[in-house]
Amino acid sequence: MRLEELQRQLERQHRAPTERWNPAYCGDLDLIIKASGEWHYHGSPILRLPLVKLFASVLVHENNEYFLVTPAEKIRIQVEDLPFLITQWQYIDSADGPILQVETNIGERYLIGPQYPVVLNNGTPAVKIRDGLLARVHRNVYYQWAEQLQRHNEHEQPGYYLISGGCRFFISGLEV
Repeated sequence: MRLEELQRQLERQHRAPTERWNPAYCGDLDLIIKASGEWHYHGSPILRLPLVKLFASVLVHENNEYFLVTPAEKIRIQVEDLPFLITQWQYIDSADGPILQVETNIGERYLIGPQYPVVLNNGTPAVKIRDGLLARVHRNVYYQWAEQLQRHNEHEQPGYYLISGGCRFFISGLEV
């Protein structure tokens, strides 16, 4: 399978066309996404993954705030760290070399590359996923990636890099 086709299949994830909607701001909702990736409503965890996926499908990030957006309303919610976590990963063979595929805590999958890069957010790795949202790399995944890292090349910032599809992503300037 060609890489472009695989990426198109992965992008067929359930998300609403929030970029087409411009509803009025309706206030705050007592909904918080914990740093652990759990979604809580009125202090209680939302245990039904389909409900979390529904909320995630209308999540947007604007001016350092998070909102759930529907055609009729825009409601602010709280996010402790980042809204998603990268909880699983694997390498997939391609003509461009091994491509790193990651999966979030709600089952969304992305191929690491120019469209979905690994970035540093407050000094720790995250993946820029759909709609510019970020997914924190879970500690277990980070430690597994540590075995995959390569030292910097002569022309690069000193540190360690993760390779995916021929692209190099700076992960750490520290010894890991």
